[in-house]
Amino acid sequence: MRKVTSIATALLLSVCTSATLSGAAVAAEKCEIDKRQSRAVGQSAAKKVQKSFEAYTENNVDGAIAILLEANANNDFDKAYINRMLGNFYAEKGQMQTAVKYLKSAVEADILGGTDHAATMRLYADLLLQERKFKEAIPYYTKWMAFTCKEDAQVYRRIGIAHSELKEWDKVHQAADKGLALSAEPDKGLYQMKLTAYFNQKQYKNAVKILEKMVPLFQDDKRLWVQLAQFYLMTEDFDRSLATYDLAYKNGFLETEGNITRLSQLLAQKGSPYKAAKIYEKHMKSGLIPESKKTYNILAGFYHNAKELKTAASYYGKAAEAGNDGELYLKQGRLLALDQKYKEAISVLEKSLDVGIENPGEAQFELALAHLTLKQYKSAYKRAVQASKDKKTARSANSYISYIKEKARIHNVAL
Repeated sequence: MRKVTSIATALLLSVCTSATLSGAAVAAEKCEIDKRQSRAVGQSAAKKVQKSFEAYTENNVDGAIAILLEANANNDFDKAYINRMLGNFYAEKGQMQTAVKYLKSAVEADILGGTDHAATMRLYADLLLQERKFKEAIPYYTKWMAFTCKEDAQVYRRIGIAHSELKEWDKVHQAADKGLALSAEPDKGLYQMKLTAYFNQKQYKNAVKILEKMVPLFQDDKRLWVQLAQFYLMTEDFDRSLATYDLAYKNGFLETEGNITRLSQLLAQKGSPYKAAKIYEKHMKSGLIPESKKTYNILAGFYHNAKELKTAASYYGKAAEAGNDGELYLKQGRLLALDQKYKEAISVLEKSLDVGIENPGEAQFELALAHLTLKQYKSAYKRAVQASKDKKTARSANSYISYIKEKARIHNVAL
């Protein structure tokens, strides 16, 4: 939206006559703007217009308005001319509703000189758009183009904005396409308009095509790289999504926790869990990713998938401690046991039972196996019996009880 501040400087014209048309325009005699003759305001009105403009040039906008409100407009042209000036002045003061009222009167009179009528119609449409009167604004932009015989990329952009607000997505595309065709340079705003329309239409593959055009054109816009990667995800093109996220990361474009997390998750899914873990861990240490139960658990998962059991167990432990979570202590204990750290595993598994887990038999069974490996048959038997009372682990536990008994008998251990 163009600024209306100092908009009244458009009134830098002779006090008694409208701006004359250029020779080339007059010679063409093809457009309404060229056919519309200039006229002078009446003598009585001219004096007020002169004084008003003088007040305006002295930055006395209120005074300029007051003078015009006292003007005696003897005919429709004088009235339209004064209404146009009032509309401009009120717009500069930020009193948009009043400005719209006066500009509407000037436009609907359809009597001003070609240049003045075109400028008034354009400003009126802009203010309607600014005041969210979208349906009213669109036809005046269209009338402006017809009156001036000029198609303008920025006018189509404004028309597209209005259609966007009205959720008329197909018309948004039409306006944006016309604007892009007229633009001397690539217009990011018009491309973004089409992207938004496709998104709202749930036409994600078409949105991808727009972004694939935008990224090479506006390579320094970090948001576009991220948007393209996200839309690849939405269309389940995981390879391209990862490639785009990875390239954006290498260029320093990923600056949020969410984007680093998505990159790491894609790396893990595509067979690079260790790289995922190192990237995620780096940004956790930098402070970009906060340390919490959730983030420790995510990082532990990456290391777990990478078979870095010791490190994964450590982060599961931190997650468990951060959230006082028995299930996470259980995960830590299992990994410690897998890494043959049985004594540490026993301590952690006991902690999981102290904190509480949904199926205690899971921890009891893991404890039975750890004690059995350490040849602590009495403790192994006790834990196996407890695990047999949990429906989830009963079958596995019962299968080990006889084995533990036999091992205890061979080693002369009383159970």
